[in-house]
Amino acid sequence: MAFQNIIFEFVLIFAGAAFFATLFLYLKQPVILAYIGFGIVAGPWGLGFIKEPEHIEKLSHVGVILLLYLLGLNLQPDRLFHLFSKTAVVTALTSLVFFVIVSAAALAFGFNLTESIIIGAALMFSSTIISLKLIPTTALHHKHTGEMMTSVLLMQDVIAIILILMLTGGQGEQVTTAIAMLFIKLVLLAVIAYGFVKYVVNNLFLRFDIIKEYTFLLSLGWGLFGAGVAEFAGLSYEMGAFIAGVAFASSPVAMVVAETLKPLRDFFLILFFFSIGAQFNFLVTTQDVLLAGAVISVLIIAVKPLVFSQGFQLIGESKKFSMELGVRLGQGSEFSLLVAYSALAVGLIDVRASYLIQMVVIITFVLSTYWVVYRYRTPISSTERNRMD
Repeated sequence: MAFQNIIFEFVLIFAGAAFFATLFLYLKQPVILAYIGFGIVAGPWGLGFIKEPEHIEKLSHVGVILLLYLLGLNLQPDRLFHLFSKTAVVTALTSLVFFVIVSAAALAFGFNLTESIIIGAALMFSSTIISLKLIPTTALHHKHTGEMMTSVLLMQDVIAIILILMLTGGQGEQVTTAIAMLFIKLVLLAVIAYGFVKYVVNNLFLRFDIIKEYTFLLSLGWGLFGAGVAEFAGLSYEMGAFIAGVAFASSPVAMVVAETLKPLRDFFLILFFFSIGAQFNFLVTTQDVLLAGAVISVLIIAVKPLVFSQGFQLIGESKKFSMELGVRLGQGSEFSLLVAYSALAVGLIDVRASYLIQMVVIITFVLSTYWVVYRYRTPISSTERNRMD
């Protein structure tokens, strides 16, 4: 039923988002927040133009998949391995610190031990979408800043998937086996993808690269195929897309392909930000957790940049560079919402704890976006001085 009005909904979403984006730009506000804001206004808890935003969220997930695919296209396998070896310890230690601090804060606000642990675990991750959307494309793909951010975010994604496996798979030997299989599947998928690109995909590009429509279709098809295979194997669409991109990164046409896919990525990411706002019931959500959500949000925004900064300095990065990375990674994550939904589904947390996680994610998205847009270079800055792509 929900998909019957999809054309009308697309008209409404993109026309409304364009209007809100224009208004926000005139007011010198971050344009990403325009999409979230319009989602709140048009969603079921606002004016009710979109009554069932869940299917929009499912469609918007394609934007996240394409985002990870494009990241992979710009990372050579040997460079990726070097980055992972450098940032693995930092990612693990900082995640542990965030987990302890947020869990303690949740306990202080009256949540029980199990709920506090899950709240802390959910909110220790940073947002792949916010972090990467707010960094200039040149810095993301060709500079050290983008490489370091990417490696940390991908390591966090692996930790998040392990956490979701633990929440949904029970305890004991079964979960241990599932985690071990996760890493085996990752290695196998990477090896198979690399071989397929080398002996099949590259040859097809060399033979038919004169037909641009075909190169676009083949590159898009390969990325989504990798995502689908990974999901079927029990990993995630994002991981599969990223592996497909890394395997394809050595191709001579990888950079050209990346440029052609960017508009398609942005189309779906607008849907993603809209769906976040549309699914957020501000009045109901904030009734029971307003104070706790506000305090934990400010705590995350204050603590994450500082902890990340110290972590990056420990591995030899400069103080200024480390602080910028920390600020760009200083928010909750879309994975936080997935962890909350998983924990709620199996009865480990109640609706109040789930509302808290949702509220903190939205608030940190907003606060982090403002901090980055007004302090550092971004593609969406409303000022000429900080606008860069």
